[in-house]
Amino acid sequence: MTDLVVTGRGSAPVADLISSLTRDVADFPKPGIQFKDLTPLFADREAMAAVIDALADIAAGTDLVAGIESRGSLVAAALAARLGTGVLSIRKSGKLPPPVLTEEYDREYGAASMEIPADSLELRGRSVMIIDDVLATGGTLGAATRLLERTGARVTGAAVVVELTALRGREAIAPLRVHSLSRA
Repeated sequence: MTDLVVTGRGSAPVADLISSLTRDVADFPKPGIQFKDLTPLFADREAMAAVIDALADIAAGTDLVAGIESRGSLVAAALAARLGTGVLSIRKSGKLPPPVLTEEYDREYGAASMEIPADSLELRGRSVMIIDDVLATGGTLGAATRLLERTGARVTGAAVVVELTALRGREAIAPLRVHSLSRA
């Protein structure tokens, strides 16, 4: 398990900033789900900068940052700009023109699939860090890893803003190296 004690505002650890700016929404998107709304965090200039600084330390040296749609792509774009790398958005099915590579997976609240372009990217041999907002069951990160590895990319790890430890997603995607900025 990777723990980070990086600081943001004053001397507050990034995990404290994330926790203070995360809104819990009960029964969304369906009953029994406790949704983590990171919108207040992303809208706070200093907190977002602290998150990107922490992620930049983790992803330094990677060739490409891959963000999982939608909030993971938002964070990945800011991170790629900081690192001076490219960014790849791993999209929900039906959002890209064909041809695409598709990977199906199970989420905390149902099945889904994700896609990347099949013929317009050369990922073989490139080191890729996957970025997402929340790690829950591991289904999304696992599918993103499989999808990228099918292209010949070398997935060096994943980083998330919040990890929901009770759902044991980290175990489901082992041995993928996962960095969490905050745990709930």
